[in-house]
Amino acid sequence: MDITIQNFETDLINASLEQPVLLDIWAPWCGPCKQLTPVLEALEVSYAGRFKLAKLNADEQPEISGQLSQMFGVRSIPFCVLFKEGQPVDGFVGALPEAKLREFLDKHVASPEEAEAGEEAALADELLAEGNPESALERLQEAVAIDPANDAIRNDYLRALLTLGRTDEARRAFEPVASKVQFDARLAAAGHWIDAQEKAATARAPEALAAAIAANKRDFDARFELAQTHFAAQRFTEAMDELLEILMRDKAWKEELARKTYVAILELMTKPAAAPKADAAPKGALEVAGKVNTAPADPVVDQYRRRLSMTLF
Repeated sequence: MDITIQNFETDLINASLEQPVLLDIWAPWCGPCKQLTPVLEALEVSYAGRFKLAKLNADEQPEISGQLSQMFGVRSIPFCVLFKEGQPVDGFVGALPEAKLREFLDKHVASPEEAEAGEEAALADELLAEGNPESALERLQEAVAIDPANDAIRNDYLRALLTLGRTDEARRAFEPVASKVQFDARLAAAGHWIDAQEKAATARAPEALAAAIAANKRDFDARFELAQTHFAAQRFTEAMDELLEILMRDKAWKEELARKTYVAILELMTKPAAAPKADAAPKGALEVAGKVNTAPADPVVDQYRRRLSMTLF
């Protein structure tokens, strides 16, 4: 695939949102380029679609090659740049031997197991969009089995289980990553959701909890129990309303359990950021990277974030 200014955005930037694209910058007069290109073409076949190879003639497309050379501080060819998720993320210069090329690719390209797990997760997303959560769950379970170290896929699996109320299975799937919650907000949120569903199973009736709270507004155990029942039933805003009542009276209650649970619910409600995309460059300019999108604003999430900030600060 030859890259030009005309197809740069579509076939390089946008294509790298789906899979890594290695751009081989070469020229007809360059001897090492002629040595490197066949090796790269063979590797593209060997990696079986886990990355895509693209070529760019530096003599014919000096604007693109010049910007990339300046970005990486490179003045010679062959020069290869790896694009991933709309961004140039790494590169190398010279006709490297195959072993070094594989070493470079393996830093950025999914392993066969990771690629297979990613395909299963993508199929699960499609099934969820079609309103088929049970089939999606089967795909996610298979993806976790294929690539158990992929915490993003495991998080999707946990959320699918919890959405369907399959608490015991979620607890078993959560145990291998329980030690990571302080480093991963998504997994921490899943852990709090599991706790809520487990506690809700033995919680007092809502009427009894309401009566206890009416008799003593500082009965934080009853109020937290009520918040857990709302959380377990995915009545997220109702749960946060009860947690705020605790926070307004005692921010540090039970080692900040109310705040941590509130933050977990916000994490669950927050939509992930959209994939980066290449916006149209100004006339006469060329953007060599996509624009990173932020998550779309959710007025409810924003409102409850503000309420938490006002309560804490």
